[in-house]
Amino acid sequence: MDDYYTADEEDCYYSSDHDESLGGIDNDDSEFHAASSKKSTTQVITQESLLAAQREDLLRVMELLSIKEHHARTLLIHYQWDIEKLISVFVEKGKDCLFSGAGVTVFDSSSLPSSSPNMSCDVCLEDVVAEQMKRMDCGHCFCNDCWTEHFTVQINEGQSKRIRCMAHKCNAICDEDVVRSLVSKKRPDLAEKFDRFLVESYIEDNKMVKWCPSTPHCGNAIRAEDDKLCEVECSCGLQFCFSCMCQAHSPCSCLMWELWRKKCRDESETVNWITVHTKLCPKCYKPVEKNGGCNLVRCICGQYFCWLCGGATGKEHTYRSIAGHSCGRYEDDKERQMERAKRDLDRYTHYHHRYKAHTDSSKLEDKLRNTILEKVSNSEKKELKLKDFTWVTNGLNRLFRSRRILSYSYAFAYYMFGEELFKDEMSSSEREMKKNLFEDQQQQLEGNVEKLSQLLEEPFDDFSDDKVMDVRIHVINLSVAVDSLCKKMYECIENDLLGSLQSGIHNIAPYSSKGIEQAAEFHASWSSSKALDSSGTSGETSRPEKASGSRDSEDMVCSSSKKRPRREGSFTNSKVTLLDLNLPADFMDQN
Repeated sequence: MDDYYTADEEDCYYSSDHDESLGGIDNDDSEFHAASSKKSTTQVITQESLLAAQREDLLRVMELLSIKEHHARTLLIHYQWDIEKLISVFVEKGKDCLFSGAGVTVFDSSSLPSSSPNMSCDVCLEDVVAEQMKRMDCGHCFCNDCWTEHFTVQINEGQSKRIRCMAHKCNAICDEDVVRSLVSKKRPDLAEKFDRFLVESYIEDNKMVKWCPSTPHCGNAIRAEDDKLCEVECSCGLQFCFSCMCQAHSPCSCLMWELWRKKCRDESETVNWITVHTKLCPKCYKPVEKNGGCNLVRCICGQYFCWLCGGATGKEHTYRSIAGHSCGRYEDDKERQMERAKRDLDRYTHYHHRYKAHTDSSKLEDKLRNTILEKVSNSEKKELKLKDFTWVTNGLNRLFRSRRILSYSYAFAYYMFGEELFKDEMSSSEREMKKNLFEDQQQQLEGNVEKLSQLLEEPFDDFSDDKVMDVRIHVINLSVAVDSLCKKMYECIENDLLGSLQSGIHNIAPYSSKGIEQAAEFHASWSSSKALDSSGTSGETSRPEKASGSRDSEDMVCSSSKKRPRREGSFTNSKVTLLDLNLPADFMDQN
């Protein structure tokens, strides 16, 4: 039994054949019940709960500063919906500095003289009745027509969330209720667009909230409460990195994963080999490889050219020279250049082969899930001593998680111990020592994962009681050992490898024994039936089609760092309709 795992002895579970309680053990999940009861650090914000999530933050600021809703929204948009930062500025610099920086102005209207029946607009220079004039919080007053034209231009130019007063050198943000009221009279479509932008600003401008990158878009957003460096699972089943919006890729850092994806996609190492080992024909421009010692090369198109300089020549030549051609001495160390290109290609092939092998194994094992669950169902129907088969599903989940980690660990090792990123960070001896330390742990984990996979594929539904019990103990022990080895690998990466580097841009999501955290459903602390104060952003929202992406989809395309293009929505009967507003750019291109 000892050859099945190499984790510490205290991490493994043993039992005798006479233990009557085997069937009820929670095995590798038992030590994590306390952790599972903790509050989730990520939340799913659906189309229905988007307004509630936004309203919750608005109410906090409104109660803290005793201000109106549009002032609170202006402050939050300016500080990117970071309430902690907003409070910090308020405590350190005071309310006046907080307001002036965000463009919030509270004008004391009591100091104004009594208004006359007619007033002059300083923009159009027309005399209009006082009822046709509108004064903003900053104190500037213009006619409704001029305000409407100003608002229309700003909304069309995409400035809906922060429309400034049109007075010269005035940075005050206009009241959203006034904007909505005036624009809706002449351009109802623009008023709807304005309201939609205000709702979307909670996600578009919020660093702690991002759209789920599923394709097709599920309509959900994820809010990270504490740490943006995490991996999360949306309610649609898609798992992704909250920082870079790519598929979950730890223990790779976001930069490593982006470089690895590009390398695999572009096959840049193959291109590098072709560049070093071939020359372009001067006639057809196809790459030609030299397979002999003579420097006169003939392309398949019939063109002769000099291998040293690439220039076109005739076919008459001797061993020492080419008739009518002279290009000087060849000074570059071609042999050394070719050896380096071959070494770099062999190194890339080594890591990519193992990365792809574990990725393919994970896909095959995922297809075997139904087969394994069918064996569990058959075993439960039999009159066996063991009644609880949760150890099979727990072992299966542990296998999937560890396969994913193993796969990405090879991409991590390629950059960690290469010269692309950390050439000046480590000496050759230090790099070799850290490489051996990491590979020892990697090989230990790989061996136990393969044994766990082999055990789960056993036809245990045909085994006797004693043999099923023996397989169960081995699966539990291997699951615990694999979990322990994964945890130690992450600790080694965080402390011994990345932690010792001066560059702090390479950080990885922390390891979780329970796998990638599934975001909890958002629940507002205020009554969902409470309407917004006479604004057009109240009401329900419609949900687009749910995504059909799988949890560990390897084909998920990373979303762009830019926000996804919008689609026009409509506000009907004071309801917000968000129609798949943020489809990924790649999906838009395909359609």
